[in-house]
Amino acid sequence: MVLGETGLGKSTLINSLFLGDLYKDRRIPDAAERVAKTTSIEKKTMDIEERGVRLRLTIVDTPGFGDAVNCEDTWKACSAYIDEQFRQYFTDESGLNRKNIQDNRVHCCLYFIPPYGHGLRQIDLEVLRRLHRKVNVVPVIAKADTLTTHEVKKLKERILADIEEHEIQIYQFPDCDSDEDEEFKQQDKELKACIPFAVVGSSTVLEVAGRKVRGRQYPWGVVEVENPKHSDFVKLRTMLISTHMQDLKDVTQDVHYENFRAQCISQISQQAIRERRYLRIKLKRDSGPHFENSISDTDRLLLQKDEEEETAKYFAMREINTTLKDQRDGAFRLRKRFEQNEETNRWLKINFMKMRKGCYRVLG
Repeated sequence: MVLGETGLGKSTLINSLFLGDLYKDRRIPDAAERVAKTTSIEKKTMDIEERGVRLRLTIVDTPGFGDAVNCEDTWKACSAYIDEQFRQYFTDESGLNRKNIQDNRVHCCLYFIPPYGHGLRQIDLEVLRRLHRKVNVVPVIAKADTLTTHEVKKLKERILADIEEHEIQIYQFPDCDSDEDEEFKQQDKELKACIPFAVVGSSTVLEVAGRKVRGRQYPWGVVEVENPKHSDFVKLRTMLISTHMQDLKDVTQDVHYENFRAQCISQISQQAIRERRYLRIKLKRDSGPHFENSISDTDRLLLQKDEEEETAKYFAMREINTTLKDQRDGAFRLRKRFEQNEETNRWLKINFMKMRKGCYRVLG
């Protein structure tokens, strides 16, 4: 999934990453259409080959993201799409044909940050707070060719500081195994140091010193997309489709999907408990005094279990409330003692000053 406001070069970067033209049929909306623009979801599928292995890659784009005047709910379409893919996978996983499940879950979200800001904006923080527990977020500084090397470094530091301050969980690179070769360890270290990736995208082929390169021509020279001195493009591509593709899928399965699955199971269990409680009340009302004789042993056991759960929940909540009350009372007593100590210290200080003045008079 690629997220970011219009004009940050998302489509260009995706085309550059996967050497294709996924958006050749897209029409650029005019100003009138953008006034009431809402975030939509566009899916593009392509086949790529990495080290002899053919992969089917689905790009989920979000045109209209952040374009409206009121961006308060701009994250909802993205969050709903991620949840829907989890829900579909959960349904398929619970069915009979588990061997042929099509995995459409979002394994990575490239979040594009504009280069002209001073760190993360309020809209960035809000969107990341809503999504960081659902998907692997990889922050990307767009159009890095508009910044100097020093500016890129400072912007990266500010973004990482904002991420830490607001406790946003971005994708964490796994630690290398001790038996990995030194070259891979060095590559992994360089990838970690690049976050957030400062990238440049271009599908234009230029000739530089007899070499054909993809880049952008400026009056002062050429920015080469795949030159590590000019951008982190190569490192981002390496991470996405080579070194960390499987880990992105594993984290999605083991962390994000398992969290969603646990919520679904909890909701199903709560719904079943509510239904049993409703049936019990209805049966008791309809049966009247003959209630105990009209239910089977299985139903009686279920009802007994519900009562035990309710009783246990009641005592657990009472214990929690008692503990909270004790903590509040303890905090109140500590505050009163602190205030009394402050008052005592103030009194001692005043009397000490009086005594010292008296000593000065005697000595004088």
